[in-house]
Amino acid sequence: MRRIPKRSRVTVVALAAVTATLALVASGCGGGGGGGGGSTSSGAGTTTTIGKGEGSLNVVEWPYYTYKSFAHPFEQQTGCIIHRKDAGTSQEMFALMHANGGGGGGQYDLVSASGDASLRLIDAGDVQPIDINQIPSWKEFLPVFKSPPHNTVDGKHYGVSVQWGPNTLLYNTQKVKPAPTGWSAIYGPQYKGKLTVPNNPIQIADAALYLMQTKPSLGIKDPYELTKSQLTAATQLLINQKPQLKRYWNYAADEITSFKNGDVWMGAGWPYQTLQLQGDKQPVKEVVPLPTTGWADTWMLAAKAPHPNCAYKWMQYVTTPKVEAQQAIVFGETPVNPLACPYMDKIQKGSCAAYHLNEPASYYNKIKFWKTPVPQCGWQKSNDCMDYNAWVQAWAQVTG
Repeated sequence: MRRIPKRSRVTVVALAAVTATLALVASGCGGGGGGGGGSTSSGAGTTTTIGKGEGSLNVVEWPYYTYKSFAHPFEQQTGCIIHRKDAGTSQEMFALMHANGGGGGGQYDLVSASGDASLRLIDAGDVQPIDINQIPSWKEFLPVFKSPPHNTVDGKHYGVSVQWGPNTLLYNTQKVKPAPTGWSAIYGPQYKGKLTVPNNPIQIADAALYLMQTKPSLGIKDPYELTKSQLTAATQLLINQKPQLKRYWNYAADEITSFKNGDVWMGAGWPYQTLQLQGDKQPVKEVVPLPTTGWADTWMLAAKAPHPNCAYKWMQYVTTPKVEAQQAIVFGETPVNPLACPYMDKIQKGSCAAYHLNEPASYYNKIKFWKTPVPQCGWQKSNDCMDYNAWVQAWAQVTG
């Protein structure tokens, strides 16, 4: 499950207005697409030389993740023509990459995986380590996104971070008074029938993080690394929450509609929903109660990538500040490269702050970014934690 894979026709049309502005920026946009001779060799412990582009780049992506407004200059610069396979959920991404013998099946080069899929792809052998030194902008990244646990294992980088966002608490300012200050607001009965949360197994981590603060006796150290008893406790909290909810939302557009028609007054969301609603003059605000969870995406290189040179060229290009800014505005998310901030504000005034890119380092340290639950408990060096399949089963128990 993911964030904004479903856009209404109205939203797509609205993007055209943004694209007109982006085109002005794109015309002066450089970034990592240059040629260079040699051949490409990748894998753990190897140094990669980026050769001439093969002419094609096949990606599994969240829709609009290679949107033409910022991807077309890349194609012109490199000759790498992008062929897109859109995926609506993390499970669909994993299935596409794991099919036909895995590793992208010799068909796909890159996948824009979220943290709830990236470790599954690594563990399955569907993606390969990259030579991070070939991504010049990586040195500019916010520290938390250079070697995050959702895409870096044993010091090996299985891709390059690209965009992220915090999970926020969105509320109707006319109906919710006083303003909420913490996540307890969505677990209590005060706004029964007027609450909404994502329909996603990774939502269990939000409950676990809440229990870390309110029930330390459970011994939860990492909201994504839960023992059986800890998973049971988080599941029970969510079962108790269900009667308070109006609905679970599947797509950002669903939550936006629920706020617009008055069905819900408060819910877990992302900055994208807040800005869309505020743009429509809806009486909403958001708070980011810290600590919170958050999502982060990674461009990951398929183990059997047929066009690795073009794949590297895209990773170089898409992480440059100008292009990061363009993608952020189109998709409604936040760059991992803080140098994108002034470009964001040129495209859309105030967007850098609105998407939380100008926050201090302490802010990022309090966001627990999505990562795939695996049996290995990093905090106690054992295999006593519950894997993603167990989380899926627990979520079915919550929503069933």
